[in-house]
Amino acid sequence: MTSEDFVPAPLRRLWRMSEPSRLGRPAALDVNLVIAAAVEIADRDGLGGVTLPNVAKSLGVTGMSLYRHIGSKDELLTLMADAALGAPPDLSTDDWREGLRSWGFAQRAALQRRPWLTRVPTAAPPSGPTQIAWMEAALTIMSRTRLDWAHKVGVLSLISGYVVQSVRQHSELTEGRAEGQGQADAERDYGRALARLVQPERFPETARLFSSALFEAPPSDTPDATIADADFALGLELILDGVAVRIQHSDS
Repeated sequence: MTSEDFVPAPLRRLWRMSEPSRLGRPAALDVNLVIAAAVEIADRDGLGGVTLPNVAKSLGVTGMSLYRHIGSKDELLTLMADAALGAPPDLSTDDWREGLRSWGFAQRAALQRRPWLTRVPTAAPPSGPTQIAWMEAALTIMSRTRLDWAHKVGVLSLISGYVVQSVRQHSELTEGRAEGQGQADAERDYGRALARLVQPERFPETARLFSSALFEAPPSDTPDATIADADFALGLELILDGVAVRIQHSDS
């Protein structure tokens, strides 16, 4: 008995470990074809369109035949998420802050290409080869610091969570805006409306916020992508400021 015999079937499929050969004709379907079909549906119709009947129909097979290659709908989503994320870029740098900043923006770009990835339920820590590759990239960047393993994992989780939430929130706000309305105009209208409703006697600091120039700052012709990049960068830099403090404590 080898070590591979102790690997659960879902992980075997996730890592594309070879399965025992079967006698007879080669199967016309395999896990890669199932994943590719499911990803194509998600790209076209969103995650809600990914059902086992829809995947089977796109492949011209019966729904039951899919269970020879995947254990469940949840497992299919896990397989899709790992395959669709794509490999991380080369982030070789001696500057941990520059590296983590680039890592965050790269992960954001990957999720922006496929926003449905932000809606895949997270039932377990990263376990697929692509997700592990992203983890390896971040850990390599932080290997030049004196952070211990717990703090490295904490930083990785914090940035990843921020990226996912940022992309998902931006996608939802974009979908919720009136047709043709840009982000700058939406933020301006939001600020003006709330300034009329939020009373200083009840919400003094929030009232000061809405009466400030913040929501009037971006010109109405500022591209949405520019505003979104600036918003994302601000939050990421705040996270990295905290990481810098922790690294200073580790070095002292």
